[in-house]
Amino acid sequence: QVQLVESGGGLVQAGGSLRLSCAASGRTFSNTAMGWFRPAPGKERDFVAAISWSGGSTYYADSVKGRFTISRDRAKNTLYLQMNSLKPEDTAVYYCAADPRDRPYYSGEYDYWGQGTQVTVSS
Repeated sequence: QVQLVESGGGLVQAGGSLRLSCAASGRTFSNTAMGWFRPAPGKERDFVAAISWSGGSTYYADSVKGRFTISRDRAKNTLYLQMNSLKPEDTAVYYCAADPRDRPYYSGEYDYWGQGTQVTVSS
């Protein structure tokens, strides 16, 4: 059974940092792109960041560019999201996703999803 399990969420003050992890099991995703998404008004899953299969290309939403860093450890089949300078508007459940059919920044392209991890940023 394929599973994506997120961890690392929590409560943090504005300006703080968190590091999310997404551990995959059941199959390897080392040769696929992966991404992070969160809900937004009018969108069940809004794009946050994505990374190519090699890690050589990364993509970010404008709202997180310069503050968040996506990375992966292909040997560990694990995806990460380092979140710095957090803002209250970053509060959300963060979902990881794997193996998009084409566009890694579009949630509809993904078939594999984790259950999410809650991030709460207090002001």
